[in-house]
Amino acid sequence: MSKIVLVGANHAGTAAANTILDNYPEEELVIIDRNSNISYLGCGTALWVGRQIDGTEGLFYCSQDVFKQKHARVYMETEVTNIDFAGKKVHAQTKCGEQVVEEYDKLILATGSLPIIPKISGLELENVDVVKLFQDGEKINKALDDESIRNVAVVGAGYIGVEIAEAVRRRGKNAMLFEAQGTSLSGYYDPWFTKDMDKVLADNGVELHFNEIVKELKGEGKVGAIVTDKGEYAAELVILAIGFVPNNGLAKGSLDLFSNGAVLVDRHQRTSLADVYAVGDCATVYSNALRAPSYIALATNAVRSGIVAAHNACGTPLESIGVQGSNGISIYGYHMVSTGLNLKAAEKAGMEVLYTDYEDLQKPAFIHDNHRVKIRIIYERGSRRIVGTQIASYEDIAMGIHMFSLAIEEGVTIDKLKLLDIFFLPHFNQPYNYITMAALGAE
Repeated sequence: MSKIVLVGANHAGTAAANTILDNYPEEELVIIDRNSNISYLGCGTALWVGRQIDGTEGLFYCSQDVFKQKHARVYMETEVTNIDFAGKKVHAQTKCGEQVVEEYDKLILATGSLPIIPKISGLELENVDVVKLFQDGEKINKALDDESIRNVAVVGAGYIGVEIAEAVRRRGKNAMLFEAQGTSLSGYYDPWFTKDMDKVLADNGVELHFNEIVKELKGEGKVGAIVTDKGEYAAELVILAIGFVPNNGLAKGSLDLFSNGAVLVDRHQRTSLADVYAVGDCATVYSNALRAPSYIALATNAVRSGIVAAHNACGTPLESIGVQGSNGISIYGYHMVSTGLNLKAAEKAGMEVLYTDYEDLQKPAFIHDNHRVKIRIIYERGSRRIVGTQIASYEDIAMGIHMFSLAIEEGVTIDKLKLLDIFFLPHFNQPYNYITMAALGAE
């Protein structure tokens, strides 16, 4: 039997904990988390705030009681202050100020990520919030109940910013979306797709401020205005959704780090120190598109990394098969999904790629309940292996991206798709399927 200390009970930590407790009951597990709740599905914040779901009950899938019933020792609202890696000791302090010292045989770091906070004045004003924890969602939800708040500025047009902007509009407020880039969702999609999302947002009343950099927040006690390099706008609530950085405070100076500060791990989730593992948003992942370590902060990646680390920490060798960064978004019924690299990411990585596009109705024209679908498949010029795909439609096209995720993982070439056996039935698709047609159009 060995003693495992797990720092952090977010998605990665929860997956690691349950894997250990369910499969290795002989191991001693100590869980330390600084929050008051466990396993909050942050991707549901916008649905709850936007009143698309009734409440928050279903957004939690685990609890400290579950861990305790499985015989783990759990410290909640407890901050880890220092880790003595040489002596294998974790030092922490509880909410009441009690000092805690836990020795370990194996250590799993699941410290997650932190919101990016811009270096501007006015951040201390009331009604300036970030979107990360359950408590953040509670604050935003309560603020939107305030009738005096009519203008809401959302800073950052990534996934969270776009979803929150939709939620704000659904609550009847004026939503302004600020983004330094020239379009929304530029980190995941090419402009051929993002321009469509921009139109969806604008058509539903979201005020778009692209190529605009926030310089200052103004107000007396409460925020009252947001100032950018292009103007000043009334805003009684400002929501920062710029992105996240790995929470590496406990690792700095002791563990090898990636270029962005994430803890560098191998495909067993092992760090540069023996018996120390790192999982989730604080750590790197192996990208099958790049065929190299990368940083992709997604809950799905976090869960898989937690499972891998748990088995390895308990003595069962298990190697990660890598990830593609598969993701999706649905705004006012418009669905976009992607996996692997977009063109900008491929160029940044120094890859020489080609792409093929196709757009058509999902089903034959005689089917009335029908929408257009667009697809882009990106492939490496030399090897012709698929390295990225994007699909968008008002149709539910989400499941299609899973095939491309597997294709990237397995190194499938674009040519393999040209005569792929894809069934046809008018209820579902066209006889010349858009996937087939895109592949046939490849150079």
